[in-house]
Amino acid sequence: MSGFVEKPEPVQVPGLVHVHTGKVRDLYRNAAGDLVMVASDRMSAYDWVLPNGIPDKGRILTRLSLWWFDLLADTVPNHVLSAEVPEGAPADWEGRTLVCRDLRMLPVECVARGYLTGSGLQEYRRDRTVCGLALPEGLVDGSELPAPVFTPATKAEVGEHDENVPYEEVARRVGPELAALLRQTTLAVYGRARDVARERGIILADTKFEFGLDPETAEGGEPRLVIADEVLTPDSSRFWPADTWEPGRPQPSFDKQYVRDWLSSPASGWDRSGDTPPPALPDEVVERTRAKYVEAYERLTGTPWS
Repeated sequence: MSGFVEKPEPVQVPGLVHVHTGKVRDLYRNAAGDLVMVASDRMSAYDWVLPNGIPDKGRILTRLSLWWFDLLADTVPNHVLSAEVPEGAPADWEGRTLVCRDLRMLPVECVARGYLTGSGLQEYRRDRTVCGLALPEGLVDGSELPAPVFTPATKAEVGEHDENVPYEEVARRVGPELAALLRQTTLAVYGRARDVARERGIILADTKFEFGLDPETAEGGEPRLVIADEVLTPDSSRFWPADTWEPGRPQPSFDKQYVRDWLSSPASGWDRSGDTPPPALPDEVVERTRAKYVEAYERLTGTPWS
């Protein structure tokens, strides 16, 4: 059992229709048919949405995504129409709201890995593969791969876990031509972002993207592939400080690993294998996690968080 410890009630805003409450984001539709995406401060870990969040997290994710969307605009189009808060929305939506094109979202998490860790490491230790792709012998936790790889996953509902799938499954779901385009675009965006992060002293170990098709901006009669949701944030990516990178051990990171570590430690008193919901995060864990998110934003963008 997993999911929300306490599922929030959607905010009612005149002119908006609530569509979905996700782990982190709430989706609405406006009168024009556009999606209004609101990033909350909720924190998810181990397939649970925790009872307390991280202050400013939603604003950090939104502002960092906008920074990346702008930087990557010549590599892939994105779904953002504006960052204006709809009339009548709560003041708290300021800085965490995006008005976006309504895309036909593809049922695939497009993951790019440049380093071996996480679920990829577990599979490698067992089979010397990641998502069925053969890798050389001798790799360890944190090793840089010979070349970045596309390792797709299925999209999970709240309370369920994304599952790695082979490339052939993506081709079966969306067709071979679109699968090839997803792989090509995912690796191109990862490569560009990896180089940008490296210039700022950060290793982009892996990241996941979501894509959709935009029929209203079709070119040559074909819907255009558009990147959506968030992009290259500490929630969707593993960022490591380059100056402490050392293969063979877990790497310090600018993401929610600090939360995962606390939840899996004796200090939390939580049994992940049972049905009991996880406890609230203590103030120290909340503060240190927020500091990690802020540091990632500041190091990547070169601007102070305020």
